[in-house]
Amino acid sequence: MAKIYAFANQKGGVGKTTSAVNIAAAVGALGKKTLLVDMDPQGNATSGVGVSKKSVTKSAYDLIANDIPFKSVVKKTKYKKLDILPATIALAGAELELVDKKDREFYLKRTLDAVRDDYDFIFIDCPPSLGLLTINSLCACDGVIVPMQCEYFALEGLSQLTVTIAQVKRLYNPGLDLSGVIITMFDGRLNLSLQVLEQIKKHFKGKIFKVPVPRNVRLSEAPSYGMPAMYYDKYSKGAMAYCDIAKEISEM
Repeated sequence: MAKIYAFANQKGGVGKTTSAVNIAAAVGALGKKTLLVDMDPQGNATSGVGVSKKSVTKSAYDLIANDIPFKSVVKKTKYKKLDILPATIALAGAELELVDKKDREFYLKRTLDAVRDDYDFIFIDCPPSLGLLTINSLCACDGVIVPMQCEYFALEGLSQLTVTIAQVKRLYNPGLDLSGVIITMFDGRLNLSLQVLEQIKKHFKGKIFKVPVPRNVRLSEAPSYGMPAMYYDKYSKGAMAYCDIAKEISEM
């Protein structure tokens, strides 16, 4: 039965999708059957694993809004043991369509529960907001992984997110917990990065993944080729950091 993790942070530009794509690919490369669920209407996780959004005829939107079967939507990627549940901009409309529906928080959970035995790990890339798509993701998962930069405003955003996680845990998903924090775009030469890292360690003792992800040109280049970093340049510092984090997650 798959372990399900949601990558969430309502602050944009923190490396959330980069983390989801690279960790999913790295866990797949470890021989674990992996599903990446793109719940962000921008669809960057979809294109990040080499699936053209123009080629997507059925997406996560159809699962939620039209009850299309999972097998009609899921796509195999060219990467080892990695499938993608793709997203397009149409997913933005699902948020509005869910508002009046009964049990609107559990649409994604029902879908993933039905295929949970087919995978070892399921990773959900949430949108950078705390709307119904993110709530669906938090209700469907076992734990939340939060990518964040070492910046002051990132700390403020994280406190908001932890409140949301606590509310979802209380109301809908009693097993939900913060599984870990990934430090992204880390630059150890900057005093501010080191100071914020110390603050994060105090607030989230034992929840920080051991290896921070450094600022890395190869990580930034890889998505434009539709490739996770480990397939684009496996010896780049960014790719190696994500491979180390993937090993940690696979042993959690």
